[in-house]
Amino acid sequence: MTRRELREHCFKMLFCADFYPAEEREQQFESYFEALQEDETTPEGVLTILHQGVSDPKDRQYLETKAAAVISLIPELDDRINEVAQGWKTRRMGRVDLAILRLALYEMIHDEEIPEKVAINEAVELAKKFGQKESQAFINGVLAKLVSNTGQKASE
Repeated sequence: MTRRELREHCFKMLFCADFYPAEEREQQFESYFEALQEDETTPEGVLTILHQGVSDPKDRQYLETKAAAVISLIPELDDRINEVAQGWKTRRMGRVDLAILRLALYEMIHDEEIPEKVAINEAVELAKKFGQKESQAFINGVLAKLVSNTGQKASE
C-alpha cells in the first residue's frame, strides 16, 4: 500500500474514532479493517472505489499504531491548532477538517520520515477529496501558520 493510501486510511480511522467513546476504539478499528470493498457508480457510469479493505498485517499494524498515536496527542494537537486558527476553535470545526489537521500536524511535529511540506500537501489533497469546497484553503492556511510556529520537529 502506498503512503498516500495509508494516510487516507489513517484519516478515515481518525474521523470515525471521533464518533465513539475511547472504550470502543479497538472494536471500531477492528470493524474498519474487516470492512470489504465499498464502491459506487457515478452518474456518468464510472465505478469509483470508496473504501478498499486493509488486508496486509504490516499495513494494519502501521495504521493502528499511527492512529492511536494521533489520538493520544489530541489535546496537544488541538491546543496548537487553536493557537493559530483565528476565529475558529477546534470544537467548532467540521470533523473532516479537524481529522485532517490533526493528522497533518502529528506528521509535521512527530513523524521524522515525513517532511512538513509533504504533510501539508497531503492534507490539502485529503481536503480536496473529503472536505467541503473551502476546506483545502482553510487547512492550507492553518498548517502554514503552524509551520512558522513549529520551526522544527519535536525531537530535534
